[in-house]
Amino acid sequence: MVRPAARREAVAYLRRVFEMSERRACRVIGGDRTSIRYRGERPDDGVLRERLKALAQERRRFGYRRLHVLLRREGHAVNKKRLYREERLTVRRRGGRERAIGTRRPMVIPLMADQRWSLDFVSDQLTDGRRFRILAVVDDCTRECLALIADTSISGRRVARELDDIIRHRGRRPETIVSDNGTELTSTAILSWADETGVGWHYIAPGKPQQNGFIESFNGRLRDELLNETLFRSLPHARAVLEAWRRDYNEERPHSKLGWMTPRGYASALRGEIGRDAALRGGSAPRPLATQETEGSNQPRTLVSTG
Repeated sequence: MVRPAARREAVAYLRRVFEMSERRACRVIGGDRTSIRYRGERPDDGVLRERLKALAQERRRFGYRRLHVLLRREGHAVNKKRLYREERLTVRRRGGRERAIGTRRPMVIPLMADQRWSLDFVSDQLTDGRRFRILAVVDDCTRECLALIADTSISGRRVARELDDIIRHRGRRPETIVSDNGTELTSTAILSWADETGVGWHYIAPGKPQQNGFIESFNGRLRDELLNETLFRSLPHARAVLEAWRRDYNEERPHSKLGWMTPRGYASALRGEIGRDAALRGGSAPRPLATQETEGSNQPRTLVSTG
């Protein structure tokens, strides 16, 4: 089947080369003159384009899929890629280290909120050159960021206090916490806290960050969308910006692994309807692919009180 555009090109060629009239050229190619004369008009999408550019400027590390979700929330009907491509809003990829290729065991996906938390430290610096650390805590089921604690130094005792604050706010303890083997997280303060609260603490194998993939993925988003885009003037400024970003991450940012729901919306769906399938209705978050062999604590409860 010959496309209308090809017919129009053929008519234009005959008229230009052989100086035919439009009517005769249409008879030669066997085309309908009305279809040759047809010129489609796009609707005026100037407002939509300006809104798309504003969103892309505001959220510079968002690609076309996430921007499309935000536009759809505002009631805009838009082709996913066309305007994004026409406005040349592609996100520049940052270089990264090469990763090993091989078969790995899939991460277990918890079925309920507060079943498993992950935590890790991220480092950055202020404009005056001082370094500071960020303690990030994530719920592996709902993908909610539970805390972003910034300070120049965060000890094991401080980590335990922050976890107590999160537990008081949420009203329940996690069954398990996953972390690496950093000195703050293997300290006596943390071992005592896990023993007293009954929370299982699972340490990943040394040099295997993929075993804590949920928090590693979150750290990548945090660094790409906020830390690499922001200059922090002081610790209070950093804390305010981190808290604002955390709220936006939980309440506004569409999450690709949750069927483009927000973490807070996904958590609400889990609470409001029975079972994980209710939250996944219309979504695309994967089901668990492995058994929960690594759940629980891998640190022995052998602490003895002294003094």
